[in-house]
Amino acid sequence: MHTMWKGSISFGLVNIPVKMFAATEDKDIRFKYIHKECKTPIKYEKVCPACKRELTQDDIVRGYEYEPGKFVVIEDKDLEALRQASGKAIEIIDFVNLSEIDPIYFIKSYYLSPQETGEKAYNLLREAMNRTGRIAIARITLRDKQSLAAVRVYKNLLVMETIYYPDEVRDISQVPNIPSAMQADDKELTMATQLIDNLTTTFDPEKYTDEYRKELMELIHKKVEGNEIVQPQEVPQKNVIDLMQALQESLKETQRLKETDSPKTKKVPARKKKATTG
Repeated sequence: MHTMWKGSISFGLVNIPVKMFAATEDKDIRFKYIHKECKTPIKYEKVCPACKRELTQDDIVRGYEYEPGKFVVIEDKDLEALRQASGKAIEIIDFVNLSEIDPIYFIKSYYLSPQETGEKAYNLLREAMNRTGRIAIARITLRDKQSLAAVRVYKNLLVMETIYYPDEVRDISQVPNIPSAMQADDKELTMATQLIDNLTTTFDPEKYTDEYRKELMELIHKKVEGNEIVQPQEVPQKNVIDLMQALQESLKETQRLKETDSPKTKKVPARKKKATTG
Protein backbone atom coordinates (compact mmCIF):
# COMPACT_ATOMS: atom_id res chain seq x y z
CA MET A 1 0.00 0.00 0.00
CA HIS A 2 1.47 3.35 -1.06
CA THR A 3 2.37 5.83 1.71
CA MET A 4 0.78 9.14 0.72
CA TRP A 5 1.75 11.28 3.73
CA LYS A 6 4.12 11.18 6.68
CA GLY A 7 3.71 13.28 9.79
CA SER A 8 2.52 12.90 13.35
CA ILE A 9 -0.54 12.93 15.58
CA SER A 10 -0.30 15.72 18.14
CA PHE A 11 -2.08 14.49 21.28
CA GLY A 12 -1.56 17.04 24.07
CA LEU A 13 2.20 16.92 24.62
CA VAL A 14 2.37 13.46 23.06
CA ASN A 15 3.69 13.23 19.50
CA ILE A 16 2.94 10.05 17.52
CA PRO A 17 4.83 9.66 14.21
CA VAL A 18 2.48 8.12 11.65
CA LYS A 19 2.17 7.20 7.99
CA MET A 20 -1.07 7.74 6.09
CA PHE A 21 -2.63 5.52 3.42
CA ALA A 22 -5.77 5.94 1.33
CA ALA A 23 -8.44 3.72 2.93
CA THR A 24 -10.78 3.71 -0.06
CA GLU A 25 -10.41 3.49 -3.83
CA ASP A 26 -12.51 4.70 -6.73
CA LYS A 27 -13.53 1.76 -8.91
CA ASP A 28 -15.57 3.75 -11.40
CA ILE A 29 -15.05 2.61 -14.98
CA ARG A 30 -13.58 5.51 -16.92
CA PHE A 31 -13.74 6.04 -20.66
CA LYS A 32 -11.41 7.92 -22.98
CA TYR A 33 -12.77 10.02 -25.81
CA ILE A 34 -11.39 8.80 -29.12
CA HIS A 35 -11.70 9.81 -32.75
CA LYS A 36 -14.66 7.92 -34.21
CA GLU A 37 -12.89 7.34 -37.53
CA CYS A 38 -9.41 6.12 -36.55
CA LYS A 39 -9.96 5.31 -32.82
CA THR A 40 -7.08 7.55 -31.71
CA PRO A 41 -7.42 9.11 -28.22
CA ILE A 42 -8.26 12.81 -28.41
CA LYS A 43 -5.52 15.15 -27.21
CA TYR A 44 -6.54 18.18 -25.16
CA GLU A 45 -4.09 21.04 -25.56
CA LYS A 46 -3.55 23.95 -23.16
CA VAL A 47 -3.86 27.03 -25.31
CA CYS A 48 -3.93 30.69 -24.28
CA PRO A 49 -6.92 32.26 -26.08
CA ALA A 50 -5.27 35.72 -25.99
CA CYS A 51 -1.79 34.74 -27.24
CA LYS A 52 -3.12 32.03 -29.58
CA ARG A 53 -0.35 29.58 -28.68
CA GLU A 54 0.02 26.29 -26.85
CA LEU A 55 1.47 26.48 -23.34
CA THR A 56 3.88 24.24 -21.44
CA GLN A 57 3.57 23.53 -17.72
CA ASP A 58 6.27 26.14 -17.02
CA ASP A 59 4.05 28.81 -18.59
CA ILE A 60 1.19 28.17 -16.18
CA VAL A 61 0.79 29.65 -12.69
CA ARG A 62 -2.01 29.69 -10.12
CA GLY A 63 -4.33 32.67 -10.16
CA TYR A 64 -7.21 33.68 -7.89
CA GLU A 65 -9.96 35.72 -9.55
CA TYR A 66 -10.82 38.30 -6.87
CA GLU A 67 -12.92 40.35 -9.33
CA PRO A 68 -14.27 39.40 -12.77
CA GLY A 69 -11.25 39.39 -15.10
CA LYS A 70 -8.77 40.39 -12.35
CA PHE A 71 -6.36 37.86 -10.86
CA VAL A 72 -3.74 37.72 -8.15
CA VAL A 73 -0.90 35.23 -8.79
CA ILE A 74 -0.10 32.68 -6.07
CA GLU A 75 3.38 31.17 -6.46
CA ASP A 76 4.74 27.89 -5.10
CA LYS A 77 6.92 29.74 -2.57
CA ASP A 78 3.82 31.44 -1.14
CA LEU A 79 2.14 28.11 -0.56
CA GLU A 80 5.30 26.55 0.82
CA ALA A 81 5.45 29.24 3.51
CA LEU A 82 1.90 28.38 4.55
CA ARG A 83 2.70 24.66 4.61
CA GLN A 84 5.65 25.24 6.93
CA ALA A 85 3.51 27.40 9.22
CA SER A 86 0.83 24.73 9.51
CA GLY A 87 3.35 21.91 9.92
CA LYS A 88 2.87 18.22 9.13
CA ALA A 89 0.75 17.16 12.05
CA ILE A 90 -2.70 15.82 12.76
CA GLU A 91 -3.43 18.21 15.61
CA ILE A 92 -6.11 16.84 17.93
CA ILE A 93 -8.38 19.62 19.21
CA ASP A 94 -11.24 17.85 20.98
CA PHE A 95 -12.69 14.46 21.78
CA VAL A 96 -16.38 13.82 21.05
CA ASN A 97 -18.90 11.02 20.56
CA LEU A 98 -19.11 9.67 17.01
CA SER A 99 -22.93 9.72 17.21
CA GLU A 100 -22.79 13.52 17.47
CA ILE A 101 -21.43 13.89 13.92
CA ASP A 102 -23.93 13.71 11.07
CA PRO A 103 -22.68 11.62 8.08
CA ILE A 104 -23.13 14.67 5.80
CA TYR A 105 -19.82 16.00 7.17
CA PHE A 106 -17.63 13.02 6.16
CA ILE A 107 -15.49 13.27 3.00
CA LYS A 108 -12.72 10.64 2.66
CA SER A 109 -11.09 8.00 4.86
CA TYR A 110 -7.38 7.35 5.45
CA TYR A 111 -5.62 4.61 7.40
CA LEU A 112 -2.96 5.66 9.91
CA SER A 113 -0.09 3.41 10.96
CA PRO A 114 2.76 4.22 13.36
CA GLN A 115 6.23 4.94 12.10
CA GLU A 116 9.16 3.00 13.53
CA THR A 117 9.34 4.94 16.82
CA GLY A 118 5.61 5.48 17.36
CA GLU A 119 4.23 2.03 18.21
CA LYS A 120 3.89 2.58 21.98
CA ALA A 121 2.24 6.01 21.74
CA TYR A 122 0.01 4.80 18.87
CA ASN A 123 -1.18 1.86 20.97
CA LEU A 124 -1.77 4.14 23.97
CA LEU A 125 -4.03 6.49 22.00
CA ARG A 126 -5.87 3.56 20.39
CA GLU A 127 -6.56 1.88 23.72
CA ALA A 128 -7.56 5.12 25.45
CA MET A 129 -10.05 5.89 22.67
CA ASN A 130 -11.42 2.34 22.87
CA ARG A 131 -11.87 2.63 26.64
CA THR A 132 -13.59 6.03 26.54
CA GLY A 133 -15.62 5.37 23.38
CA ARG A 134 -14.58 8.79 22.07
CA ILE A 135 -13.23 9.94 18.71
CA ALA A 136 -10.84 12.83 18.12
CA ILE A 137 -11.51 16.01 16.15
CA ALA A 138 -8.32 17.27 14.55
CA ARG A 139 -6.83 19.67 12.00
CA ILE A 140 -4.54 18.63 9.14
CA THR A 141 -3.19 20.34 6.02
CA LEU A 142 -3.42 18.19 2.88
CA ARG A 143 -2.84 19.31 -0.70
CA ASP A 144 -2.72 23.04 0.12
CA LYS A 145 -5.94 22.84 2.13
CA GLN A 146 -6.43 22.77 5.87
CA SER A 147 -9.08 20.19 6.66
CA LEU A 148 -11.04 19.26 9.71
CA ALA A 149 -10.77 15.56 10.49
CA ALA A 150 -12.11 12.85 12.75
CA VAL A 151 -9.68 10.24 14.09
CA ARG A 152 -11.24 7.03 15.40
CA VAL A 153 -10.51 3.36 15.96
CA TYR A 154 -11.57 1.10 13.09
CA LYS A 155 -11.08 -2.60 13.79
CA ASN A 156 -7.47 -2.59 15.05
CA LEU A 157 -6.08 0.64 13.64
CA LEU A 158 -6.58 4.39 13.70
CA VAL A 159 -8.46 5.82 10.75
CA MET A 160 -8.71 9.51 9.87
CA GLU A 161 -11.71 10.87 8.01
CA THR A 162 -11.61 14.38 6.60
CA ILE A 163 -14.82 16.27 7.33
CA TYR A 164 -16.37 19.44 6.00
CA TYR A 165 -16.30 22.69 7.94
CA PRO A 166 -19.79 23.92 8.88
CA ASP A 167 -19.69 26.71 6.28
CA GLU A 168 -19.00 24.10 3.56
CA VAL A 169 -22.30 22.33 4.22
CA ARG A 170 -25.04 24.22 2.40
CA ASP A 171 -27.97 25.56 4.38
CA ILE A 172 -31.05 23.38 3.92
CA SER A 173 -33.11 26.53 3.38
CA GLN A 174 -31.56 26.70 -0.11
CA VAL A 175 -33.25 23.42 -1.10
CA PRO A 176 -36.52 24.10 -2.96
CA ASN A 177 -39.88 22.35 -2.67
CA ILE A 178 -39.42 20.83 0.80
CA PRO A 179 -42.90 20.09 2.20
CA SER A 180 -43.74 21.74 5.50
CA ALA A 181 -44.45 19.56 8.52
CA MET A 182 -47.90 18.05 8.22
CA GLN A 183 -49.93 15.43 10.02
CA ALA A 184 -49.43 12.04 8.35
CA ASP A 185 -52.37 9.72 7.84
CA ASP A 186 -52.39 7.20 10.73
CA LYS A 187 -53.00 4.16 8.53
CA GLU A 188 -50.33 5.16 6.02
CA LEU A 189 -47.89 5.91 8.84
CA THR A 190 -48.53 2.51 10.44
CA MET A 191 -47.96 0.73 7.13
CA ALA A 192 -44.83 2.76 6.38
CA THR A 193 -43.45 1.88 9.83
CA GLN A 194 -44.24 -1.80 9.24
CA LEU A 195 -42.52 -1.63 5.85
CA ILE A 196 -39.39 -0.23 7.52
CA ASP A 197 -39.53 -3.05 10.09
CA ASN A 198 -39.76 -5.65 7.30
CA LEU A 199 -36.72 -4.16 5.57
CA THR A 200 -34.66 -3.75 8.75
CA THR A 201 -31.64 -6.03 9.08
CA THR A 202 -28.07 -6.08 10.39
CA PHE A 203 -25.70 -4.03 8.25
CA ASP A 204 -23.46 -6.31 6.22
CA PRO A 205 -21.41 -4.34 3.67
CA GLU A 206 -20.46 -7.52 1.81
CA LYS A 207 -24.03 -8.00 0.53
CA TYR A 208 -24.01 -4.75 -1.45
CA THR A 209 -22.45 -4.67 -4.91
CA ASP A 210 -22.25 -2.17 -7.73
CA GLU A 211 -24.60 -3.86 -10.20
CA TYR A 212 -24.15 -1.18 -12.86
CA ARG A 213 -20.35 -1.55 -12.83
CA LYS A 214 -20.68 -5.33 -13.00
CA GLU A 215 -23.00 -5.17 -16.03
CA LEU A 216 -20.81 -2.55 -17.69
CA MET A 217 -17.71 -4.76 -17.33
CA GLU A 218 -19.64 -7.70 -18.80
CA LEU A 219 -20.63 -5.52 -21.75
CA ILE A 220 -17.01 -4.42 -22.24
CA HIS A 221 -15.75 -8.03 -22.17
CA LYS A 222 -18.35 -9.04 -24.76
CA LYS A 223 -17.28 -6.12 -26.96
CA VAL A 224 -13.63 -7.18 -26.66
CA GLU A 225 -14.52 -10.76 -27.54
CA GLY A 226 -16.63 -9.62 -30.47
CA ASN A 227 -19.84 -11.14 -29.15
CA GLU A 228 -23.23 -9.68 -29.84
CA ILE A 229 -24.61 -7.51 -27.05
CA VAL A 230 -27.99 -8.66 -25.81
CA GLN A 231 -30.25 -5.95 -24.48
CA PRO A 232 -31.52 -6.97 -21.03
CA GLN A 233 -35.25 -7.20 -20.64
CA GLU A 234 -36.87 -4.29 -18.89
CA VAL A 235 -38.44 -5.01 -15.52
CA PRO A 236 -42.19 -4.45 -15.89
CA GLN A 237 -43.36 -1.44 -13.91
CA LYS A 238 -46.49 -1.85 -11.82
CA ASN A 239 -49.13 0.80 -12.32
CA VAL A 240 -49.49 1.98 -8.73
CA ILE A 241 -52.53 4.20 -8.34
CA ASP A 242 -51.89 5.89 -5.00
CA LEU A 243 -49.70 5.93 -1.89
CA MET A 244 -51.88 3.48 0.04
CA GLN A 245 -51.75 0.92 -2.78
CA ALA A 246 -47.97 1.34 -3.03
CA LEU A 247 -47.62 0.68 0.70
CA GLN A 248 -49.90 -2.37 0.59
CA GLU A 249 -48.04 -3.94 -2.36
CA SER A 250 -44.67 -3.18 -0.79
CA LEU A 251 -45.72 -4.78 2.49
CA LYS A 252 -46.93 -7.92 0.73
CA GLU A 253 -43.66 -8.25 -1.17
CA THR A 254 -41.39 -7.60 1.83
CA GLN A 255 -43.41 -9.99 3.98
CA ARG A 256 -43.09 -12.68 1.31
CA LEU A 257 -39.33 -12.18 1.13
CA LYS A 258 -39.07 -12.17 4.92
CA GLU A 259 -40.90 -15.49 5.16
CA THR A 260 -38.78 -16.94 2.36
CA ASP A 261 -35.55 -15.96 4.14
CA SER A 262 -36.80 -17.22 7.51
CA PRO A 263 -34.76 -20.20 8.85
CA LYS A 264 -38.02 -22.08 9.46
CA THR A 265 -38.91 -22.02 5.76
CA LYS A 266 -35.48 -22.92 4.46
CA LYS A 267 -35.10 -26.58 3.56
CA VAL A 268 -31.99 -28.29 4.84
CA PRO A 269 -30.23 -29.90 1.86
CA ALA A 270 -29.91 -33.66 2.03
CA ARG A 271 -26.46 -34.92 2.83
CA LYS A 272 -24.66 -36.48 -0.07
CA LYS A 273 -23.33 -39.98 0.41
CA LYS A 274 -19.59 -40.18 0.41
CA ALA A 275 -18.17 -41.96 -2.59
CA THR A 276 -16.42 -45.20 -1.76
CA THR A 277 -13.40 -46.49 -3.52
CA GLY A 278 -12.88 -50.18 -4.11
